[in-house]
Amino acid sequence: MKTTVIDFHSHVGRMGNYNIYDDQEWYVKTLDDAGVDKCFVSYIFDGKAKNCNDIVYEFVQNNPKRFGGFAHVNPHYIDEAIPELDRAFNKLGMKALKIYPPFVDYPVNHESWYPIFEWCNENKIPVKSHTQYGPGEFRHDYGGRPILFIDLAQKFPDVDWILAHSGNFELGRIESVKAAQECPNIYLETCTSYGDHGTIEYFVDSLGDERILYGSDVPLIDPRFGVGRIATANISTESKKKILGLNALKVLNLTESEVIG
Repeated sequence: MKTTVIDFHSHVGRMGNYNIYDDQEWYVKTLDDAGVDKCFVSYIFDGKAKNCNDIVYEFVQNNPKRFGGFAHVNPHYIDEAIPELDRAFNKLGMKALKIYPPFVDYPVNHESWYPIFEWCNENKIPVKSHTQYGPGEFRHDYGGRPILFIDLAQKFPDVDWILAHSGNFELGRIESVKAAQECPNIYLETCTSYGDHGTIEYFVDSLGDERILYGSDVPLIDPRFGVGRIATANISTESKKKILGLNALKVLNLTESEVIG
């Protein structure tokens, strides 16, 4: 199967306790081994959003053929967030926003997030959010429950909402599918630490193949695992091609020539 493969979920920057580092030669070799054409990266571990986005920008500029950037902001610093969104997308060339609700003391559909989402809605910026819900969760993980995105998708209809991990656990996956079934601007993303057998088939059977995106979580997870789950799933070849990259081209408003040159 020959197709464009786009990794919608990866991290860069140096954060030793998360095994995250910025050896670009290692990234390229790893992507080559997995057959990934282009990888979109973010950095969320600095309290100042500008620092996060500068790290991503520098990494991408070293090899823009293989990498693209997703911005990050935090609603705890809302006065910083809006100017930084403008800089990240209009000067640094970011392609989507990555948010991380566990960093915040209130749920993702709390009004404190609204200025960020209003800006993204006005500018038609895709928003990818960490999502997780299941047994044994800590309180702060409920802030990114997939079911909460129904409210956001309806309030901000010009945002494509990407549910990173699709809830991770089985309960989260069920909520993610329910949210995407109810809202046509909600997408499911495949990277997870809990790759239960049949998950890809469940997503396609429940939702179709137009709103599912491949992500790896590299360097936390080997990208070959995520590609393999899709390539060996009991779905059509056309569905595999859409999930591995063609859907991402549409969400990010890119052409194949911009990705593979």
